[in-house]
Amino acid sequence: MVDIRVRFAPSPTGDLHIGGVRTALFNWLFAKNKNGKFILRIENTDELRSTEASTNVILDIMNWLKLNWDEGPGNELSKYAPYYQMERRDKGIYQTYVDKLINSGFAYRCYCSIKEVDEMRKNAQNNKLSPRYDGRCKNLTLIQIKQKEAEGKKAVIRFKMSNVGITVLNDLIRGRVEFDNSLLGDFVIMKSNGTPTYNFACVVDDYLMEITHVLRGDDHISNTPRQIQIYDALGWRIPEFAHLSMILGHDGTRLSKRYGHTSVLEYRKEGYLQETLLNYIALLGWSTENSQQIFTIEELIENFSIERCGVSPSTFDPAKLLWLNGEKIRSKNPDQVYELFVDWLKYTNNEKLIEEWDVNLLKKAIILEHDKIKILKDIPSLVGFFFKKDIEYNEKAVQKVLLSDKSKNIAKLVLVESALRLLNQQDFSSSALEQYARELALEKGLKTGQVFHPIRVAISGKTQGPSLFHMMELMGQNEVIRRINIAINKFFKK
Repeated sequence: MVDIRVRFAPSPTGDLHIGGVRTALFNWLFAKNKNGKFILRIENTDELRSTEASTNVILDIMNWLKLNWDEGPGNELSKYAPYYQMERRDKGIYQTYVDKLINSGFAYRCYCSIKEVDEMRKNAQNNKLSPRYDGRCKNLTLIQIKQKEAEGKKAVIRFKMSNVGITVLNDLIRGRVEFDNSLLGDFVIMKSNGTPTYNFACVVDDYLMEITHVLRGDDHISNTPRQIQIYDALGWRIPEFAHLSMILGHDGTRLSKRYGHTSVLEYRKEGYLQETLLNYIALLGWSTENSQQIFTIEELIENFSIERCGVSPSTFDPAKLLWLNGEKIRSKNPDQVYELFVDWLKYTNNEKLIEEWDVNLLKKAIILEHDKIKILKDIPSLVGFFFKKDIEYNEKAVQKVLLSDKSKNIAKLVLVESALRLLNQQDFSSSALEQYARELALEKGLKTGQVFHPIRVAISGKTQGPSLFHMMELMGQNEVIRRINIAINKFFKK
Protein backbone atom coordinates (compact mmCIF):
# COMPACT_ATOMS: atom_id res chain seq x y z
CA MET A 1 0.00 0.00 0.00
CA VAL A 2 1.27 3.46 -0.97
CA ASP A 3 0.99 6.24 1.58
CA ILE A 4 -1.53 8.68 0.14
CA ARG A 5 -0.16 12.16 -0.51
CA VAL A 6 -2.23 14.86 -2.22
CA ARG A 7 -1.72 18.56 -2.71
CA PHE A 8 -3.57 21.79 -3.23
CA ALA A 9 -1.38 24.10 -5.28
CA PRO A 10 -3.01 27.49 -5.85
CA SER A 11 -1.43 30.37 -7.74
CA PRO A 12 -1.51 33.61 -5.72
CA THR A 13 -2.64 35.71 -8.68
CA GLY A 14 -6.04 36.72 -7.33
CA ASP A 15 -8.77 35.79 -4.90
CA LEU A 16 -9.51 32.17 -4.07
CA HIS A 17 -12.97 31.39 -5.42
CA ILE A 18 -15.50 28.58 -5.09
CA GLY A 19 -13.81 26.36 -7.67
CA GLY A 20 -10.43 26.66 -5.99
CA VAL A 21 -11.88 25.86 -2.58
CA ARG A 22 -13.68 22.83 -4.05
CA THR A 23 -10.33 21.52 -5.28
CA ALA A 24 -8.74 22.11 -1.86
CA LEU A 25 -11.67 20.49 -0.05
CA PHE A 26 -11.79 17.36 -2.20
CA ASN A 27 -8.05 16.83 -1.76
CA TRP A 28 -8.35 17.41 1.98
CA LEU A 29 -11.32 15.02 2.32
CA PHE A 30 -9.57 12.36 0.26
CA ALA A 31 -6.44 12.59 2.41
CA LYS A 32 -8.42 12.46 5.65
CA ASN A 33 -10.53 9.54 4.43
CA LYS A 34 -7.41 7.56 3.45
CA ASN A 35 -5.30 8.61 6.47
CA GLY A 36 -2.98 10.32 4.04
CA LYS A 37 -1.18 13.66 3.91
CA PHE A 38 -2.55 16.93 2.58
CA ILE A 39 0.09 19.32 1.25
CA LEU A 40 -0.32 23.03 0.50
CA ARG A 41 2.05 24.34 -2.16
CA ILE A 42 2.09 27.91 -3.45
CA GLU A 43 2.72 28.03 -7.21
CA ASN A 44 3.95 31.60 -7.53
CA THR A 45 6.00 31.41 -10.72
CA ASP A 46 3.79 33.98 -12.45
CA GLU A 47 6.03 36.85 -11.43
CA LEU A 48 3.87 39.60 -12.89
CA ARG A 49 0.61 38.55 -11.23
CA SER A 50 1.64 36.70 -8.06
CA THR A 51 1.44 38.83 -4.93
CA GLU A 52 2.11 38.41 -1.25
CA ALA A 53 -1.37 39.81 -0.55
CA SER A 54 -2.99 37.05 -2.60
CA THR A 55 -0.87 34.45 -0.83
CA ASN A 56 -2.06 35.78 2.53
CA VAL A 57 -5.67 35.63 1.37
CA ILE A 58 -5.23 31.99 0.39
CA LEU A 59 -3.77 31.17 3.80
CA ASP A 60 -6.55 33.13 5.55
CA ILE A 61 -9.23 31.23 3.66
CA MET A 62 -7.64 27.85 4.32
CA ASN A 63 -7.33 28.67 8.01
CA TRP A 64 -10.91 29.96 8.28
CA LEU A 65 -12.26 26.86 6.56
CA LYS A 66 -10.06 24.74 8.84
CA LEU A 67 -8.55 22.90 5.90
CA ASN A 68 -5.42 22.33 7.90
CA TRP A 69 -2.43 21.14 5.88
CA ASP A 70 0.00 18.47 7.05
CA GLU A 71 2.83 20.12 5.12
CA GLY A 72 3.23 23.54 3.60
CA PRO A 73 3.84 27.16 4.60
CA GLY A 74 4.46 27.31 8.33
CA ASN A 75 4.62 23.53 8.58
CA GLU A 76 7.57 22.52 6.44
CA LEU A 77 9.38 19.19 6.32
CA SER A 78 12.99 19.50 5.21
CA LYS A 79 12.64 16.47 2.94
CA TYR A 80 10.12 18.25 0.71
CA ALA A 81 10.62 21.95 1.46
CA PRO A 82 10.40 24.66 0.36
CA TYR A 83 6.70 24.88 -0.53
CA TYR A 84 6.88 28.08 -2.58
CA GLN A 85 7.88 27.47 -6.20
CA MET A 86 9.97 30.61 -6.52
CA GLU A 87 12.05 29.49 -3.54
CA ARG A 88 12.44 26.11 -5.23
CA ARG A 89 13.54 27.87 -8.41
CA ASP A 90 16.16 29.83 -6.51
CA LYS A 91 17.56 26.57 -5.13
CA GLY A 92 18.11 25.36 -8.69
CA ILE A 93 15.68 22.45 -8.37
CA TYR A 94 14.03 22.97 -11.76
CA GLN A 95 17.27 23.72 -13.58
CA THR A 96 18.61 20.32 -12.55
CA TYR A 97 15.81 18.51 -14.37
CA VAL A 98 15.81 20.86 -17.35
CA ASP A 99 19.47 19.97 -17.85
CA LYS A 100 18.59 16.26 -17.67
CA LEU A 101 15.94 16.65 -20.35
CA ILE A 102 18.28 18.62 -22.61
CA ASN A 103 21.09 16.11 -22.19
CA SER A 104 18.77 13.19 -22.91
CA GLY A 105 17.34 14.86 -26.02
CA PHE A 106 13.86 15.51 -24.63
CA ALA A 107 14.24 19.30 -24.51
CA TYR A 108 15.99 22.00 -26.50
CA ARG A 109 16.77 25.70 -26.55
CA CYS A 110 14.41 27.85 -28.57
CA TYR A 111 15.41 31.35 -29.66
CA CYS A 112 12.18 32.30 -31.45
CA SER A 113 10.62 35.61 -30.46
CA ILE A 114 7.05 35.94 -29.26
CA LYS A 115 6.22 37.63 -32.57
CA GLU A 116 7.65 34.70 -34.53
CA VAL A 117 5.67 32.17 -32.50
CA ASP A 118 2.47 34.18 -32.99
CA GLU A 119 3.07 34.17 -36.74
CA MET A 120 3.56 30.39 -36.70
CA ARG A 121 0.22 29.94 -34.96
CA LYS A 122 -1.58 32.29 -37.34
CA ASN A 123 -0.14 30.50 -40.34
CA ALA A 124 -1.22 27.15 -38.92
CA GLN A 125 -4.73 28.44 -38.33
CA ASN A 126 -4.89 29.86 -41.85
CA ASN A 127 -3.98 26.41 -43.13
CA LYS A 128 -6.61 24.86 -40.87
CA LEU A 129 -3.98 23.19 -38.72
CA SER A 130 -3.57 23.04 -34.98
CA PRO A 131 -2.03 26.37 -33.81
CA ARG A 132 1.31 25.39 -32.38
CA TYR A 133 5.05 25.92 -32.47
CA ASP A 134 6.52 24.50 -35.69
CA GLY A 135 9.73 23.12 -34.15
CA ARG A 136 12.17 25.22 -36.13
CA CYS A 137 14.70 25.36 -33.25
CA LYS A 138 14.47 21.66 -32.52
CA ASN A 139 17.53 20.67 -34.49
CA LEU A 140 19.81 23.67 -34.19
CA THR A 141 23.51 22.86 -34.41
CA LEU A 142 25.99 24.04 -31.79
CA ILE A 143 27.27 26.59 -34.30
CA GLN A 144 23.77 27.96 -34.85
CA ILE A 145 23.18 28.12 -31.09
CA LYS A 146 26.42 30.03 -30.53
CA GLN A 147 25.54 32.40 -33.33
CA LYS A 148 22.13 33.22 -31.84
CA GLU A 149 23.64 33.75 -28.42
CA ALA A 150 26.29 36.00 -29.91
CA GLU A 151 23.43 38.04 -31.35
CA GLY A 152 22.15 38.50 -27.79
CA LYS A 153 19.11 36.28 -28.20
CA LYS A 154 17.73 34.66 -25.06
CA ALA A 155 16.52 31.07 -25.18
CA VAL A 156 13.52 29.46 -23.62
CA ILE A 157 13.59 25.71 -23.11
CA ARG A 158 11.01 23.66 -24.99
CA PHE A 159 10.01 20.09 -24.28
CA LYS A 160 10.16 17.82 -27.32
CA MET A 161 6.74 16.18 -27.51
CA SER A 162 6.18 12.93 -29.34
CA ASN A 163 4.32 13.84 -32.53
CA VAL A 164 3.04 10.35 -33.35
CA GLY A 165 0.55 8.08 -31.66
CA ILE A 166 -1.51 8.96 -28.65
CA THR A 167 -1.02 9.84 -24.99
CA VAL A 168 -3.45 8.05 -22.69
CA LEU A 169 -4.84 9.40 -19.43
CA ASN A 170 -6.55 6.87 -17.19
CA ASP A 171 -8.62 9.29 -15.17
CA LEU A 172 -10.15 8.10 -11.89
CA ILE A 173 -13.36 10.00 -12.65
CA ARG A 174 -13.57 10.04 -16.46
CA GLY A 175 -11.94 6.77 -17.35
CA ARG A 176 -9.72 6.47 -20.42
CA VAL A 177 -9.00 9.74 -22.24
CA GLU A 178 -6.87 9.76 -25.41
CA PHE A 179 -4.90 12.66 -26.85
CA ASP A 180 -3.60 12.83 -30.41
CA ASN A 181 0.09 13.68 -30.06
CA SER A 182 0.22 15.27 -33.52
CA LEU A 183 -2.00 18.09 -32.23
CA LEU A 184 0.01 18.96 -29.12
CA GLY A 185 3.29 20.50 -30.22
CA ASP A 186 6.47 21.33 -28.32
CA PHE A 187 5.90 23.66 -25.38
CA VAL A 188 7.98 25.92 -23.16
CA ILE A 189 9.06 24.39 -19.85
CA MET A 190 11.41 27.17 -18.76
CA LYS A 191 11.37 30.86 -19.55
CA SER A 192 14.50 32.72 -20.62
CA ASN A 193 14.95 34.08 -17.07
CA GLY A 194 15.16 30.58 -15.59
CA THR A 195 11.59 30.48 -14.24
CA PRO A 196 9.77 27.20 -14.92
CA THR A 197 6.34 27.16 -16.51
CA TYR A 198 3.34 25.56 -14.84
CA ASN A 199 3.38 22.24 -16.72
CA PHE A 200 7.01 21.59 -15.87
CA ALA A 201 7.20 22.93 -12.32
CA CYS A 202 4.16 21.02 -11.09
CA VAL A 203 5.50 17.74 -12.49
CA VAL A 204 8.87 18.20 -10.79
CA ASP A 205 7.27 19.27 -7.52
CA ASP A 206 4.67 16.49 -7.52
CA TYR A 207 7.39 13.91 -8.10
CA LEU A 208 9.79 15.26 -5.49
CA MET A 209 6.98 15.70 -2.95
CA GLU A 210 5.89 12.10 -3.67
CA ILE A 211 2.35 13.10 -4.61
CA THR A 212 0.32 9.95 -5.28
CA HIS A 213 -2.96 11.47 -6.50
CA VAL A 214 -3.64 14.71 -8.35
CA LEU A 215 -7.23 15.92 -7.89
CA ARG A 216 -7.91 19.11 -9.82
CA GLY A 217 -10.44 20.90 -12.01
CA ASP A 218 -11.24 19.67 -15.51
CA ASP A 219 -9.74 22.84 -16.98
CA HIS A 220 -6.39 21.07 -16.45
CA ILE A 221 -7.22 18.05 -18.64
CA SER A 222 -5.53 19.65 -21.65
CA ASN A 223 -2.33 20.02 -19.60
CA THR A 224 -2.23 16.37 -18.62
CA PRO A 225 -0.78 14.77 -21.79
CA ARG A 226 2.12 17.22 -21.70
CA GLN A 227 2.76 16.41 -18.06
CA ILE A 228 2.51 12.67 -18.68
CA GLN A 229 5.17 12.90 -21.38
CA ILE A 230 7.48 14.79 -19.01
CA TYR A 231 7.04 12.02 -16.42
CA ASP A 232 7.86 9.44 -19.05
CA ALA A 233 10.91 11.35 -20.30
CA LEU A 234 12.34 11.54 -16.78
CA GLY A 235 11.48 7.91 -16.03
CA TRP A 236 9.20 8.82 -13.15
CA ARG A 237 6.09 7.11 -11.84
CA ILE A 238 2.96 8.96 -12.93
CA PRO A 239 0.50 9.84 -10.15
CA GLU A 240 -3.17 8.96 -10.36
CA PHE A 241 -5.18 11.78 -11.94
CA ALA A 242 -8.77 12.76 -11.20
CA HIS A 243 -10.29 15.76 -12.95
CA LEU A 244 -13.28 17.30 -11.22
CA SER A 245 -16.31 18.43 -13.20
CA MET A 246 -16.77 22.12 -13.89
CA ILE A 247 -19.08 24.33 -11.81
CA LEU A 248 -21.69 26.28 -13.75
CA GLY A 249 -23.74 29.38 -13.08
CA HIS A 250 -27.48 29.50 -13.71
CA ASP A 251 -27.00 30.42 -17.39
CA GLY A 252 -25.06 27.23 -18.05
CA THR A 253 -21.68 28.92 -18.39
CA ARG A 254 -18.66 28.31 -16.17
CA LEU A 255 -19.09 29.87 -12.74
CA SER A 256 -17.92 33.46 -12.56
CA LYS A 257 -18.13 36.28 -10.06
CA ARG A 258 -21.51 37.23 -11.54
CA TYR A 259 -22.98 34.26 -9.70
CA GLY A 260 -21.13 34.56 -6.46
CA HIS A 261 -18.48 36.48 -4.64
CA THR A 262 -15.06 36.73 -6.21
CA SER A 263 -13.37 35.70 -2.96
CA VAL A 264 -14.65 33.07 -0.59
CA LEU A 265 -13.88 35.49 2.23
CA GLU A 266 -16.80 37.59 0.99
CA TYR A 267 -19.08 34.79 2.18
CA ARG A 268 -17.50 35.07 5.59
CA LYS A 269 -18.18 38.81 5.58
CA GLU A 270 -21.83 38.11 4.74
CA GLY A 271 -22.12 35.82 7.76
CA TYR A 272 -21.96 32.34 6.24
CA LEU A 273 -20.55 29.62 8.47
CA GLN A 274 -17.35 27.82 7.66
CA GLU A 275 -19.07 24.45 7.90
CA THR A 276 -21.83 25.60 5.54
CA LEU A 277 -19.34 26.49 2.82
CA LEU A 278 -17.61 23.13 3.14
CA ASN A 279 -20.90 21.20 3.19
CA TYR A 280 -22.29 23.02 0.16
CA ILE A 281 -19.10 23.00 -1.89
CA ALA A 282 -18.74 19.25 -1.25
CA LEU A 283 -22.05 18.76 -3.08
CA LEU A 284 -20.69 20.43 -6.22
CA GLY A 285 -19.60 17.35 -8.12
CA TRP A 286 -19.88 14.70 -5.40
CA SER A 287 -22.80 12.85 -3.82
CA THR A 288 -23.68 9.87 -1.70
CA GLU A 289 -25.89 6.99 -2.81
CA ASN A 290 -28.79 8.28 -0.72
CA SER A 291 -28.34 11.90 -1.94
CA GLN A 292 -27.76 13.20 1.59
CA GLN A 293 -27.57 17.00 1.64
CA ILE A 294 -26.56 18.03 5.15
CA PHE A 295 -23.28 16.74 6.58
CA THR A 296 -21.04 17.35 9.52
CA ILE A 297 -17.34 17.63 8.68
CA GLU A 298 -16.82 14.18 10.19
CA GLU A 299 -19.52 12.73 7.93
CA LEU A 300 -17.94 14.30 4.87
CA ILE A 301 -14.60 12.71 5.74
CA GLU A 302 -16.17 9.33 6.38
CA ASN A 303 -18.26 9.27 3.18
CA PHE A 304 -15.99 10.94 0.64
CA SER A 305 -14.66 8.91 -2.26
CA ILE A 306 -13.42 9.74 -5.75
CA GLU A 307 -15.73 7.03 -7.12
CA ARG A 308 -18.74 9.17 -6.13
CA CYS A 309 -17.46 12.22 -8.04
CA GLY A 310 -19.45 12.85 -11.17
CA VAL A 311 -18.49 13.78 -14.71
CA SER A 312 -21.47 16.06 -15.32
CA PRO A 313 -21.14 19.76 -14.45
CA SER A 314 -22.72 20.98 -11.22
CA THR A 315 -24.62 24.23 -10.81
CA PHE A 316 -23.84 26.76 -8.11
CA ASP A 317 -27.13 27.78 -6.46
CA PRO A 318 -26.89 30.77 -4.07
CA ALA A 319 -30.43 30.10 -2.82
CA LYS A 320 -29.49 26.58 -1.76
CA LEU A 321 -26.35 27.86 -0.07
CA LEU A 322 -28.46 30.38 1.88
CA TRP A 323 -30.98 27.68 2.84
CA LEU A 324 -28.20 25.39 4.03
CA ASN A 325 -26.66 28.14 6.15
CA GLY A 326 -30.02 28.69 7.85
CA GLU A 327 -30.24 24.98 8.57
CA LYS A 328 -26.74 24.98 10.05
CA ILE A 329 -27.55 27.97 12.26
CA ARG A 330 -30.77 26.32 13.47
CA SER A 331 -28.74 23.26 14.46
CA LYS A 332 -26.79 25.43 16.93
CA ASN A 333 -27.92 26.32 20.42
CA PRO A 334 -28.35 30.04 21.24
CA ASP A 335 -24.99 30.24 23.04
CA GLN A 336 -23.24 28.84 19.96
CA VAL A 337 -25.05 31.28 17.67
CA TYR A 338 -24.07 34.12 19.98
CA GLU A 339 -20.40 33.09 19.88
CA LEU A 340 -20.49 32.80 16.09
CA PHE A 341 -22.12 36.24 15.90
CA VAL A 342 -19.46 37.80 18.11
CA ASP A 343 -16.70 36.22 16.02
CA TRP A 344 -18.36 37.61 12.89
CA LEU A 345 -18.53 41.08 14.42
CA LYS A 346 -14.82 40.92 15.23
CA TYR A 347 -13.97 39.80 11.72
CA THR A 348 -16.00 42.59 10.13
CA ASN A 349 -14.75 45.20 12.64
CA ASN A 350 -18.28 45.82 13.92
CA GLU A 351 -17.76 45.01 17.60
CA LYS A 352 -18.92 48.51 18.58
CA LEU A 353 -22.37 47.62 17.27
CA ILE A 354 -23.16 45.61 20.39
CA GLU A 355 -20.86 47.44 22.81
CA GLU A 356 -23.80 48.68 24.89
CA TRP A 357 -26.09 45.71 24.30
CA ASP A 358 -26.99 43.54 27.27
CA VAL A 359 -25.50 40.09 26.57
CA ASN A 360 -28.24 38.15 28.34
CA LEU A 361 -30.92 40.09 26.51
CA LEU A 362 -29.11 39.48 23.20
CA LYS A 363 -28.97 35.73 23.81
CA LYS A 364 -32.68 35.65 24.64
CA ALA A 365 -33.48 37.74 21.56
CA ILE A 366 -31.51 35.28 19.44
CA ILE A 367 -33.68 32.50 20.83
CA LEU A 368 -36.82 34.35 19.71
CA GLU A 369 -35.51 34.86 16.17
CA HIS A 370 -33.44 31.68 15.87
CA ASP A 371 -35.56 30.23 13.06
CA LYS A 372 -35.34 33.39 10.98
CA ILE A 373 -31.56 33.75 10.98
CA LYS A 374 -30.15 32.67 7.63
CA ILE A 375 -26.78 34.42 7.85
CA LEU A 376 -25.08 36.03 10.84
CA LYS A 377 -25.47 39.37 9.11
CA ASP A 378 -29.25 39.06 9.72
CA ILE A 379 -29.00 39.24 13.49
CA PRO A 380 -28.65 43.02 13.96
CA SER A 381 -31.66 43.72 11.76
CA LEU A 382 -33.73 41.03 13.48
CA VAL A 383 -33.02 41.90 17.12
CA GLY A 384 -31.43 45.36 17.06
CA PHE A 385 -34.68 47.12 18.00
CA PHE A 386 -34.51 45.57 21.46
CA PHE A 387 -31.47 47.69 22.27
CA LYS A 388 -32.40 51.06 20.80
CA LYS A 389 -33.80 53.76 23.05
CA ASP A 390 -35.00 55.70 20.05
CA ILE A 391 -37.43 53.58 18.10
CA GLU A 392 -36.96 53.50 14.34
CA TYR A 393 -40.46 53.42 12.90
CA ASN A 394 -41.10 51.90 9.50
CA GLU A 395 -43.08 54.50 7.61
CA LYS A 396 -45.30 52.02 5.80
CA ALA A 397 -46.03 50.18 9.03
CA VAL A 398 -47.00 53.41 10.77
CA GLN A 399 -49.24 54.57 7.93
CA LYS A 400 -51.00 51.24 7.61
CA VAL A 401 -51.40 50.19 11.24
CA LEU A 402 -51.49 53.47 13.19
CA LEU A 403 -52.47 56.38 10.98
CA SER A 404 -54.77 55.19 8.19
CA ASP A 405 -58.34 56.46 8.27
CA LYS A 406 -59.51 52.95 9.04
CA SER A 407 -57.06 52.22 11.85
CA LYS A 408 -56.23 55.56 13.50
CA ASN A 409 -58.97 55.75 16.15
CA ILE A 410 -58.73 52.07 17.01
CA ALA A 411 -54.93 52.17 17.29
CA LYS A 412 -55.11 55.21 19.58
CA LEU A 413 -57.68 53.47 21.79
CA VAL A 414 -55.62 50.30 22.04
CA LEU A 415 -52.39 52.08 22.86
CA VAL A 416 -53.88 54.48 25.41
CA GLU A 417 -55.70 51.65 27.16
CA SER A 418 -52.58 49.46 27.11
CA ALA A 419 -50.37 52.21 28.52
CA LEU A 420 -52.72 52.50 31.49
CA ARG A 421 -53.65 48.89 32.06
CA LEU A 422 -50.20 47.38 31.66
CA LEU A 423 -49.02 49.49 34.59
CA ASN A 424 -51.09 47.22 36.79
CA GLN A 425 -50.32 43.97 34.98
CA GLN A 426 -48.95 41.73 37.72
CA ASP A 427 -47.96 38.84 35.51
CA PHE A 428 -45.85 39.97 32.56
CA SER A 429 -45.28 36.51 31.06
CA SER A 430 -46.07 35.93 27.40
CA SER A 431 -49.12 33.82 28.18
CA ALA A 432 -50.57 36.42 30.58
CA LEU A 433 -49.92 39.21 28.07
CA GLU A 434 -51.69 37.31 25.32
CA GLN A 435 -54.65 36.78 27.63
CA TYR A 436 -54.67 40.52 28.40
CA ALA A 437 -54.70 41.46 24.71
CA ARG A 438 -57.45 39.02 23.84
CA GLU A 439 -59.60 40.24 26.70
CA LEU A 440 -59.09 43.87 25.59
CA ALA A 441 -60.21 42.94 22.07
CA LEU A 442 -63.28 41.17 23.40
CA GLU A 443 -64.15 44.04 25.71
CA LYS A 444 -63.89 46.68 22.97
CA GLY A 445 -65.51 44.56 20.28
CA LEU A 446 -62.32 44.41 18.19
CA LYS A 447 -60.59 41.69 16.23
CA THR A 448 -57.45 40.40 17.90
CA GLY A 449 -55.30 41.79 15.06
CA GLN A 450 -56.65 45.27 15.75
CA VAL A 451 -55.10 45.00 19.21
CA PHE A 452 -51.97 43.00 18.40
CA HIS A 453 -50.74 45.05 15.42
CA PRO A 454 -50.75 48.55 16.99
CA ILE A 455 -48.89 47.27 20.05
CA ARG A 456 -46.29 45.57 17.84
CA VAL A 457 -45.64 48.68 15.73
CA ALA A 458 -45.55 50.88 18.83
CA ILE A 459 -42.89 48.85 20.63
CA SER A 460 -40.78 47.62 17.67
CA GLY A 461 -41.43 50.13 14.89
CA LYS A 462 -42.34 47.42 12.37
CA THR A 463 -45.01 44.89 11.49
CA GLN A 464 -42.77 41.83 11.49
CA GLY A 465 -40.61 40.33 14.18
CA PRO A 466 -40.66 37.81 16.99
CA SER A 467 -43.82 36.51 18.63
CA LEU A 468 -45.45 39.68 20.03
CA PHE A 469 -46.01 38.48 23.56
CA HIS A 470 -42.63 36.79 23.91
CA MET A 471 -41.13 40.03 22.64
CA MET A 472 -43.06 42.03 25.28
CA GLU A 473 -42.01 39.64 28.03
CA LEU A 474 -38.37 39.94 26.99
CA MET A 475 -38.51 43.75 26.83
CA GLY A 476 -40.01 43.93 30.28
CA GLN A 477 -42.93 45.89 31.68
CA ASN A 478 -41.26 49.30 32.02
CA GLU A 479 -39.75 49.26 28.56
CA VAL A 480 -42.98 48.17 26.87
CA ILE A 481 -44.96 50.92 28.59
CA ARG A 482 -42.25 53.47 27.78
CA ARG A 483 -42.38 52.58 24.10
CA ILE A 484 -46.16 52.64 23.93
CA ASN A 485 -46.16 56.12 25.46
CA ILE A 486 -43.56 57.28 22.95
CA ALA A 487 -45.84 56.13 20.12
CA ILE A 488 -48.88 57.86 21.67
CA ASN A 489 -46.99 61.14 22.05
CA LYS A 490 -45.46 60.91 18.57
CA PHE A 491 -48.50 59.97 16.55
CA PHE A 492 -51.63 60.92 18.52
CA LYS A 493 -50.81 64.11 20.39
CA LYS A 494 -50.23 66.55 17.53
